Amino acid sequence: METVIIIVFVLGYLAITLEHNLKIDKLIPALIMMAICWALIAFGLDDFTTWFDSSQHGLVDGYAEMGQEGKLHLMEETLLHHLGKTAEILVFLLGAMTIVEIIDYFNGFATIKGFIKTKSKVRILWIFSFLAFILSAIIDNLTATIVLISILQKIVGKREDRLWYAGLIIIAANAGGAWSPIGDVTTTMLWIGNKVSTGNLIIYLLLPSLVCMVIPSLIASFLPAFKGKIDADDLDDNNENTSKFGPTMLYLGLSAIVFVPVFKVVTHLPPYVGMMLSLGVVATFAEIYSSTKFSITELGAKEESKEAAHHSPVHHSLSKIELPSILFFLGILMAVAALESLGQLFGFANYLQDAMPMLGTELDGTRVSDLVVIFLGFGSAVIDNVPLVAASLGMFSEPIDNPLWHFIAYSAGTGGSMLIIGSAAGVVAMGMEKIDFFWYLRKISWLALLGFLAGAVVFVVMRAIL
Repeated sequence: METVIIIVFVLGYLAITLEHNLKIDKLIPALIMMAICWALIAFGLDDFTTWFDSSQHGLVDGYAEMGQEGKLHLMEETLLHHLGKTAEILVFLLGAMTIVEIIDYFNGFATIKGFIKTKSKVRILWIFSFLAFILSAIIDNLTATIVLISILQKIVGKREDRLWYAGLIIIAANAGGAWSPIGDVTTTMLWIGNKVSTGNLIIYLLLPSLVCMVIPSLIASFLPAFKGKIDADDLDDNNENTSKFGPTMLYLGLSAIVFVPVFKVVTHLPPYVGMMLSLGVVATFAEIYSSTKFSITELGAKEESKEAAHHSPVHHSLSKIELPSILFFLGILMAVAALESLGQLFGFANYLQDAMPMLGTELDGTRVSDLVVIFLGFGSAVIDNVPLVAASLGMFSEPIDNPLWHFIAYSAGTGGSMLIIGSAAGVVAMGMEKIDFFWYLRKISWLALLGFLAGAVVFVVMRAIL
């Protein structure tokens, strides 16, 4: 039965990877894979000889001798445990996405466009690279990419030039998301899973991530694509900030998101609690500024709800949330949890450690090869990094802030830049600018590879020093 479950998982994983070829949204195979894996576990419960208790990070003693009722109860408890951990991530993401959409409702991101006055292609490159690096650490790399490419389309008229800028934005956004606990889904998973703390994550990854961004941007500065200036006709000077509250909501929303890690450190409560507090505060100001008397708690008749959604910035923002992404995360995280419960991920981790040279992180008397983690980075360029990090959570049981977790956060977060389909930022940029996969492979991938390897070297050196 374990073999069948692994086959189902591999087939589902393959369907997710070939999403664009199959023309099937990746949330569909993720949900089907999750449901079938757990159904097979339920059917073959009596055949399994081991069971992994995630809450205790160890195998359950005497599992083979348990009766059917005891095994069923244990499976239900395990399923509920994983659902709770997954829900923490999903609720956190829902709050962050809603705040970003509220900012966009007031056209707050138009404020950023006002900072860009130069026409030099190189200067614009560095402005967008640093904006992507900083913004992605605050509002996540996916949203930062959407915002910056939207601004880019209003500043650079020639599509050929925009493609190059978009490629470097992807690299910078992924690098910026790696050193922040709220900058990327994978780092958020490690943070909520108590594998990394905010302070140490920044200390260990800020410099490697910065190098990962700077090296490609520096090399690109000497390429012909960034020589000269953009045409004067390409520069759009129209003021699109139609709301006087736009700048206020931008600063309020970003401050509210940055407040979440502070709230966690002070209260020791899960991050989603702080995110809900931040959402409540931002939503309050949004309702006041929108000059509507509608209360977000009043959900009456269907027509009233439609009217409310039209006038309420909160309802408008909630209607724009990408629920397919949320459902995809639910499916993939719960599917990986199924493999973890059977102890499969730990067996794979042991195989990797035996197969790779033992030159790397010290872990309780053994050493995990740095090549294993770098391999994870290359893997995230081919397949989604969310299940890879979810798998690593089940593969290793090291304590919080072990260097292994920081290296995993870096590799999974930045490695996806090497292919345009390797990260959420790359996929959304691909859709917004119709970037060809092979164009990106020829023009941008080698820059991303150099940045990834340079940052990895910096991390290894810092780990030896700190």
